[in-house]
Amino acid sequence: MSRDPSEEPAKAAKPDKPVRRRGRPARAEAAEGPGARERILAAARTEFADRGYDKTSVRGIGKAAGVDAALVHHYFGTKEQVFAAAIELSFAPALTIPDAIADGGEAGAGERMARFVFGIWENPVSRPPLLAIMRSALTNETAATVLRGLVERRLLTRVAGELHVPDPEFRAQLAASHLIGIAMLRYVIKMEPMASADLEEIVAMVAPTLQRYLTQA
Repeated sequence: MSRDPSEEPAKAAKPDKPVRRRGRPARAEAAEGPGARERILAAARTEFADRGYDKTSVRGIGKAAGVDAALVHHYFGTKEQVFAAAIELSFAPALTIPDAIADGGEAGAGERMARFVFGIWENPVSRPPLLAIMRSALTNETAATVLRGLVERRLLTRVAGELHVPDPEFRAQLAASHLIGIAMLRYVIKMEPMASADLEEIVAMVAPTLQRYLTQA
């Protein structure tokens, strides 16, 4: 004898499964805990430093941070945008150069700038990320474009704003090119005798030229 379906005992309701948001990995909700963004950014800095721009992938950054690649995209977007965020963090010490130039007025501005920049390069904590940025910019046009935009927007425009000379933007670029050239020889290429020269000797010889760029009409 057939039974009426309505007489079947009601089945126990099962708890609803967690709803996955579109485009998000299954474990994203767990990985999104406090510090996820910082872990991703730290992993990106390390990956770009160790592998360079070309060989670094969003998937690799996610793996190093212990999250899915989709979470990296969620926080930062494209690989280019992850790189921009990573180098801005690495470049943060240099972004206070305009303040170092302004402190104390025009007198000694060139020496202060030289000491500040070389101090960042000499620091064993801040040097590796800067080396990674320089190497990536030299080998990849996308990386170079990102770095150029950061330096122009966050550094040279502010330096130029502190100068009271004709063509302040050009003067700021001249000063930057002088320091970058020395940094390339001393820290990237490690060309002798520049690589092992006493830092005080370098500052003493470079400071007057920087002073002329920054202050002399």
